Amino acid sequence: MSFKTEIPDARQFPRYSGVCSFFRFPLSPQPRKVDWVLYGVPFDFGTSYRPGARFGCRSIREQSAYIKPYHLFYKEDLRERFSIVDGGDAPVAPYDLEKNLSLHEEFSSAWRAQDAKTFAIGGDHSISVGNMRATSKALGKKLACIHFDAHTDTVDRLWDNAYTHASPIRRGVEEGWLDPKKSVSIGIRGPVNSATELDWGRDQGLEYICIEDFREKGLDLLRAFKKKIGNDPVYLTFDIDCMDPVFAPGTGTPAIGGFTTAEIISALRVFKGIQLVAADMVEVAPGLDPTQVTSLLAAHLVFEILCL
Repeated sequence: MSFKTEIPDARQFPRYSGVCSFFRFPLSPQPRKVDWVLYGVPFDFGTSYRPGARFGCRSIREQSAYIKPYHLFYKEDLRERFSIVDGGDAPVAPYDLEKNLSLHEEFSSAWRAQDAKTFAIGGDHSISVGNMRATSKALGKKLACIHFDAHTDTVDRLWDNAYTHASPIRRGVEEGWLDPKKSVSIGIRGPVNSATELDWGRDQGLEYICIEDFREKGLDLLRAFKKKIGNDPVYLTFDIDCMDPVFAPGTGTPAIGGFTTAEIISALRVFKGIQLVAADMVEVAPGLDPTQVTSLLAAHLVFEILCL
């Protein structure tokens, strides 16, 4: 790319100063040739329980200011490896689920036309479909999917709406953006609406790793899936409610018994070296967490995902 990433010198410009951007990366409201663009999608009309995720991207930006660019474990500096910008926020249609996805897809597609990989930061989980569509269309192929979540997200409809936060994996498979035989949902747990909750996904070939499976068999389950997808292009979607609410209370549909912060770091690092082409971080509702630890965790996990 034409430039590498520059961030302000924290010894001259303190991290709490200046215009807020993701990780203090340069702001770029117009699409340009970069390796990665991070952008917000402040939308939560697809939420079925506690709202507030529309404020997630703004809060994650703020908390990301303290995260440094060098990864101790991987021994690499994001600034030297990638050109990365904050692309601002995608336009939203606050009361229209399908129109919002169209606006998001158009926004993401403009960046993909510049060969940028797209990282959407929401927002509720309904936003994922816009980025999936744009990425799959740009590459001309279906995507493998790594889905961290407490829920399957394969509900068909909620109150006659097909594009809520309960449906992105189902829509991605049905519309042809995701390859179900190379997709996995990790961290599924808790009481569900019926005994058939996982049937649709299994019928399509989706793989489920429930939190109990993870704790019993460990990282080998994830390593097996990584081997299965090989060099296929991967979309990684991360719902913060895959975390135990002790570690991430600021989310709309919390479920107890989830990942600890140590577990999730280990789980993500299994996927180092995958062909990651797009990603999202969703369901952070900062108003439900006055400590802002949920947003801080989300920011750190975005960093970890970029380093894959």
